[in-house]
Amino acid sequence: MSHNPATPLLDSVDVPSDLRKLPVGQLRQLADELRAETIAAVGQTGGHLGSGLGVVELTVAIHYVFNTPEDRLVWDVGHQAYPHKIITGRRERIRTLRQGGGLSGFTKRSESAYDPFGTAHSSTSISAALGFAVANKLAGKSGRGIAVIGDGAMSAGMAYEAMNNAHLAGNRLIVVLNDNDMSIAPPVGGLSAYLARLVSSRPFLSLRELAKRLSRKLPEPLHRAARKTDEFARGMAMGGTLFEELGFYYVGPVDGHNLDQLIPVLENVRDAAEGPCLVHVVTQKGKGYAPAEAAEDKYHGVQKFDVITGQQVKSAGGPPSYTTVFAKALMAEAQRDPTVCAITAAMPSGTGLDKFAETFPDRSFDVGIAEQHAVTFAAGLAAEGMRPFCAIYSTFLQRAYDQVVHDVAIQNLPVRFAIDRAGLVGADGATHAGSFDITYLASLPNMVVMAAADEAELVHMVHTAACHDSGPIAFRYPRGNGTGVELPATPQRLAIGKGRVVRHGSKVAILSLGTRLAEALKAADQLDARGLSATVADLRFAKPLDEDLIRQLMASHQVVVTVEEGSIGGLGAHVLTMASDEGLTDGDGDFRGLKIRTLRLPDVFQDQDSPEKQYDAAGLNAPHIVDCVLKALRHNSAGVEEARA
Repeated sequence: MSHNPATPLLDSVDVPSDLRKLPVGQLRQLADELRAETIAAVGQTGGHLGSGLGVVELTVAIHYVFNTPEDRLVWDVGHQAYPHKIITGRRERIRTLRQGGGLSGFTKRSESAYDPFGTAHSSTSISAALGFAVANKLAGKSGRGIAVIGDGAMSAGMAYEAMNNAHLAGNRLIVVLNDNDMSIAPPVGGLSAYLARLVSSRPFLSLRELAKRLSRKLPEPLHRAARKTDEFARGMAMGGTLFEELGFYYVGPVDGHNLDQLIPVLENVRDAAEGPCLVHVVTQKGKGYAPAEAAEDKYHGVQKFDVITGQQVKSAGGPPSYTTVFAKALMAEAQRDPTVCAITAAMPSGTGLDKFAETFPDRSFDVGIAEQHAVTFAAGLAAEGMRPFCAIYSTFLQRAYDQVVHDVAIQNLPVRFAIDRAGLVGADGATHAGSFDITYLASLPNMVVMAAADEAELVHMVHTAACHDSGPIAFRYPRGNGTGVELPATPQRLAIGKGRVVRHGSKVAILSLGTRLAEALKAADQLDARGLSATVADLRFAKPLDEDLIRQLMASHQVVVTVEEGSIGGLGAHVLTMASDEGLTDGDGDFRGLKIRTLRLPDVFQDQDSPEKQYDAAGLNAPHIVDCVLKALRHNSAGVEEARA
């Protein structure tokens, strides 16, 4: 296939079959153009940049060597797949990344046949690729399963659970370990590259297989010794002993930016008759873009930025983020109490614990991508008298639910769960939404569940959790900036299971949990304008409920509406259960004139958009609360659009 050098190569590549028509000598140019296109796109949309820049050459090489999409390629975690999206038929839409109606920031099955598996939580790729490989093997199809997994993701136990079963796939499973932190590999040089090509080559594999067959004829002690000698020799040369013990044939390390090294190795692995292979590739985050290479976090996640200067568009000033408020409040508690310690699962900056670690390095623990371990580790600390705060995003705490139940709640251990990114999270979409924590925590005996209405309340809840030694306690707070309220100079210890009335009325009672309180107050203003006097209560606790307050409000108001940033089964369900248990309501939520209604997240996985639009779509803004009240009172709800305006 000839090509005019003046015409960009990338313009001729819509899908990988186009890529495979290019001479191998032109792939370097294509990779450079793909890197430039990735930078230009993310400059307009924001998103994950450094990880994608680090795998540009690897993306080109894999699609060049393997027959995707028949060979199933699974990216782990998925945020490095922007270059992959560009060369798999989505270049025209790449500037819609992470926007409403646009491309996902992760791989997504509904987007493309080239995304065979959705990945947005870490360390799932090897299990999925193994599933694809075994399914094809059973069906007699030729397709392979290829997992590209980062060295950080390899810190999670699930990766090793999958590798332990990899023999089921035979040579149909290929794992590419993308080592971009130099946490595993020695410096990659000519010798290691030569060794990688050598041990992945067919002559070497054939010779090794012959030696294995011959060694089987030897007495068992000599057979074992020969096998160990082979493993030891390659392990000494290339560091692959751990993977060999898990049943993989290890190749590497290979320079992940050198196509002349990558492509022969991948071709050899593709054609190998051996069992599952692991190719150890060393890459650099932010590769090829100076501002990203120079950044400490390698431009992991960025706002929109100027491509020439690398300067990110600063968001407008305003109140501190909830994450910052939590971190400062926790540091204040640690200053007062030497038993306070903090645990995060590979998200120190995301949870604010990087600042905590600077001040209290001996009491700060980043356990890697290992939420299960984080929770049980915290349980052990609590059992020995420490006061651990386990700071984990709501969506990631799901990964440790059995540990929350078995290791914390059943044993009634005082682990403090700081649940960041509660509620809807905007551009990261359904995979990162904190929709379910109220439901899955408030159903557990012994658990206390709080939700902060604003940043001042968050400070009080951090202090309350620090003081709570009688069992597990959780507090949730959203992504983004606070409301701008004044932070307390001295935090209060909240009474467990007690809410507060923030506005008094007589006809409608709005029971709010979390940061929908501001919308509840707006709704109360709009209801008052219609002659419907509204009480607004901030319940603070989903568990235990403030039953006295709820009972009082039910007895004195015609309509009670619960509002929460969580899924079905949360606060509303608990309030309805209480009302039913006490005979206050029938199955329709009406009894003796009392109307009880619940507002919560819809029973769907909401796609990415701005948080404001997401909450509007979820029906959790002030106009929706007003509409709910009007319908409950059987009023004409035509005025909702007027109220929305």
